[in-house]
Amino acid sequence: MSTVAARLERLPLAGFHRKLLLIGGLGYMFDGLDSSSLAFLLPVVSKLWHLTSAETGLVASSTYIGYFFGAFLSGVLADVIGRRRIMMSALAIYCAASMASATANDWHTFFALRMLAGFGSGAETVVIAPFLAEFVPRRYRGMFCGALVGFMSFGYLSSSILGYTVVRNFADGWRYLAVLTSLPVVMLLWWRRTLPESPRWLESRGRSAEADNIVRAIESRYEQEGFALAPVGSAGATAVAVQGGGGALNNVLTLFSRRLVGTTAVSWLMWFSVAFAYYSFFSWIPSLLVKEGLTLTKSFGYSIAIYGAQIPGYFSAAWLNERIGRKGVVASYMTLGGLAAIALAFSHTGVQITVAGVCLSFFMNGAFAGVYAYTPEVFPTAVRTTGTGSSSSFGRIGSVSAPILVGLVYPAFGFFGVFAMTTAVLLAGACVVFFLGIETRNRSLEDIEASGAQAGFDAHKPLARDGLHS
Repeated sequence: MSTVAARLERLPLAGFHRKLLLIGGLGYMFDGLDSSSLAFLLPVVSKLWHLTSAETGLVASSTYIGYFFGAFLSGVLADVIGRRRIMMSALAIYCAASMASATANDWHTFFALRMLAGFGSGAETVVIAPFLAEFVPRRYRGMFCGALVGFMSFGYLSSSILGYTVVRNFADGWRYLAVLTSLPVVMLLWWRRTLPESPRWLESRGRSAEADNIVRAIESRYEQEGFALAPVGSAGATAVAVQGGGGALNNVLTLFSRRLVGTTAVSWLMWFSVAFAYYSFFSWIPSLLVKEGLTLTKSFGYSIAIYGAQIPGYFSAAWLNERIGRKGVVASYMTLGGLAAIALAFSHTGVQITVAGVCLSFFMNGAFAGVYAYTPEVFPTAVRTTGTGSSSSFGRIGSVSAPILVGLVYPAFGFFGVFAMTTAVLLAGACVVFFLGIETRNRSLEDIEASGAQAGFDAHKPLARDGLHS
């Protein structure tokens, strides 16, 4: 482990880490608010502009199309030009586009602006978790990164409340909602200007002096607050060989190098399976249950219950990230989510539907808390956001293809055929993670990189193992 990494690892949990969690978490909250609000905006704008079903579907996909490109591009660029610069730029794009969408007077403009907002949203969310992971010591990292995405649940819950109170009660309610989702982001953008660049990333680019200055400033803050920092252990504080300033194309190709291709495959399949299942269940289940004669899922109470279940789902998984490990959280929550889906398929009463739906929401969203914590850990610092961004983008293929496949499977195989297909994909993903993924709990990022498949970035130079296990 390098001196910079060892110094970051010894820092106790304090206000510095909580500030990172709050600022990063609020980004996820507003992203969740913005993306989920489209479900309430779409019926209004579809009627306002007399959209055909094809045009409505295109507008519905706008955010996801933008997210796909934003996640991949920002992941690649954040490894080249820095995490902080990408986060700030992406947040500004997201804020401006989201606010501008409130002024749209035709669906073409609205579609373009929503796609641009999705681009900014995807670009931002992909970088936040790797950024935080590079600051937080290993003993808190899984919990903090899992809790980050948990803030998204507050955004979903807020959008459901605003959708029912604002959009449905005002003639231009959809415009008010678009403005409301973007205004708080201006303050968040102001707060983020105080964030430092990741010292681990700076060191990986050969900018050790800058990395040292940032860590010194953090340590100075701790000392001013009365913390007595432990000495940096000699076993863990060693000089690190510069891994080089790889370009964007080289970083992408590195993901498919002999030693990293397995890690990349596991990460991509994990993201695909959980996204495919999530969007299969939550984009189609209400409609399918209505077709079966069960109208409960169209009620406000059911929507609030489903969105509310996300909160304990996310944060319970974040807590378990440090108890049973990220692999265990992802695999178990995906499996339990599959069982909840089966229970929902056999539900016939309002109580049964509500309980099964709440459990499904709890476990499926909890799985994402494990996924977001696990993904940045399994890629080396030099390609961390490239790996995370590409995995997230690949997951978007699952989220886009799921509703299409469900629409094709339902007429041929019916209600249970849809659940069987989606649950099978979910369980297959859980098996891939559990049996093929590596364990990251209570291990420094440098230890994971040195001892696992991730060492492929510079395979000809052996990396020393970290000697600071707690």
